Amino acid sequence: MKECLLYVFSGFLESGKTTLIQETLLDPQFQSDESNLILVCEEGTKGYDDAFLKQVNAQIVMVDDVSQLNEDFLEACEQHCHPDRVLVELNGMWSVDRFLDLVLPLRWILVQILSTVDASTFDLYLTNMRKIVYEQLRHSETIIFNRCNRTTNQLYLRNNIKAMNRGAQIIYENENGTIEPLHEASLPFAMDSSITLSDHDYGIWYMDALEHPRKYEGKQITYQAKVYPSPKAQANAYVLGREAMVCCSEDTSLIALWVFTEQGLPEVGTWLQISGTISVAYDADYGGEVCMIKETERKVITHLEDYVYFT
Repeated sequence: MKECLLYVFSGFLESGKTTLIQETLLDPQFQSDESNLILVCEEGTKGYDDAFLKQVNAQIVMVDDVSQLNEDFLEACEQHCHPDRVLVELNGMWSVDRFLDLVLPLRWILVQILSTVDASTFDLYLTNMRKIVYEQLRHSETIIFNRCNRTTNQLYLRNNIKAMNRGAQIIYENENGTIEPLHEASLPFAMDSSITLSDHDYGIWYMDALEHPRKYEGKQITYQAKVYPSPKAQANAYVLGREAMVCCSEDTSLIALWVFTEQGLPEVGTWLQISGTISVAYDADYGGEVCMIKETERKVITHLEDYVYFT
């Protein structure tokens, strides 16, 4: 039995999903004599004309309501169209989780989830609809920020995405459609042999250190954070970090490091300012190298804001 390959495209209305699907179907590596089915779950300003559909051997099925997108409907698409590939242009307000929970027709194999994001409106959506943004992007293997320009803060975009979805590949696309290389955006702290983080820089530093741990190896660092319960007991180490807002106050992500000490373990819940030396080691739970701190000095401080952001 020949497999039918399934691709899911998520993102808000006018974020570029239709354009991405068109570019995908026109890609020489994607084109063949195989038949394509496009499930269109919302109509934007750009659509698929008959000439394009004929060129890429595709047919369209419109999905007008979220209740229509169910297992019986997908099976009917399989029986009537018998496609070789299915591309789902998901409505930006519909739950990706709900779609992923559906039992697919027997031949259908989910290959990839891709998301498009308008870089110029990302901050607005994140501020007002963070939970929906999170639901749209947290499963995506590839996230494309389009409509980027010279004022686009790639560091802000990257750090917020990595808090939601650490494994996502992020692509930046210019307003003219060309791919923008990742810039090493200026970090809001001095990259000297000794780094001192202000309260609001911790989240930005942590995400950069997560991606580039070797850049910080051997450096001295001073920062403020909270002691959290340790997932595994270690006589000479404790977990120090902050909570990052992922989608809402009920759904946060702990961004923390192991701190090794010779001063005895501090009480869980204590806020500290520590200084220490950064080392890098492989962490089996994370599946890669991470930064750790060898503490040289610490003092108790007053309670700081609960959450960190990536502005």
